[in-house]
Amino acid sequence: MMTQQWQYKTVFLFADAERVQDHLSQFMTGKIPKYAPEALIPQLDSFGREGWELVQLQPVYVGKNADVLVHFGGVDRTWSNAYFCVFKRPRA
Repeated sequence: MMTQQWQYKTVFLFADAERVQDHLSQFMTGKIPKYAPEALIPQLDSFGREGWELVQLQPVYVGKNADVLVHFGGVDRTWSNAYFCVFKRPRA
């Protein structure tokens, strides 16, 4: 019996409702927040059409070296429209 082999992809996706306004207006009414997470849907759908399955989505703060801030100490808050995503699909 062969064990399923997987291929993985990691990417940063950025929610930007202004870029996908036409798509969002199909199912959202009223003023759409600039960084609504639903703005990721067209990008996620595109990966899905290529056979990629989303297995992890985590909001993150991305540094200038593509490093990720996982905890911001103190009382200050950091807001982000960036998401770290992990996808997998069967290896051909």
